[in-house]
Amino acid sequence: MLRIGITGGIGSGKSIASRLFQALGVPTYDADSRARWLMENGAELRRELTAAFGPDTYDAAGRLNRPLLASTVFNNPALLAQLNALVHPQVGLDFEAWARAQEAAGHPYVLKEAALLFEAGSYQQLDRIITVYAPLPVREARVLRRDPHRSLADVRAIMAKQLSEEEKMQRADYVLTNDDAQPLLPQVLALHAAFSAPQGA
Repeated sequence: MLRIGITGGIGSGKSIASRLFQALGVPTYDADSRARWLMENGAELRRELTAAFGPDTYDAAGRLNRPLLASTVFNNPALLAQLNALVHPQVGLDFEAWARAQEAAGHPYVLKEAALLFEAGSYQQLDRIITVYAPLPVREARVLRRDPHRSLADVRAIMAKQLSEEEKMQRADYVLTNDDAQPLLPQVLALHAAFSAPQGA
């Protein structure tokens, strides 16, 4: 079974591409949502986060204090690295268990969607990487429409912390262009056909 990663910068439309694969019946692991779930529900990770970031990391009801944690690490590279060093290995183990179950179910390939696929090092678990690309002005406009509470400066600050689109494309095996001009579905269908073919065929 092939393990395919799909990534792309904020506003590129990687989640839209992932949903197209899902509509084709491809099991898809959303690393970002699973990370959030594990931070809420993983007992070991909760202990580690509380030890690292203090008792206010979780509120009185036991829910993760996301705004506090985000504000703590966003402009502090050392603390962000510490957070990632705790969360990413747990996501990696969770993905491995999930992928084994999908392989046992007979799927020819699975998809792992992650914003920080290269940055987190999790691309090393995967056989192929897809990058979803969109030009910078298109990405900025999409995020501003989707997240009206964000300013353009906010969006650019997030983008500055992500790997550049150029480097993502250089490191990827495949690029899906999602620029609102080229249809995305035919590109997804072509990859789906290639990944679904018997390996070695």
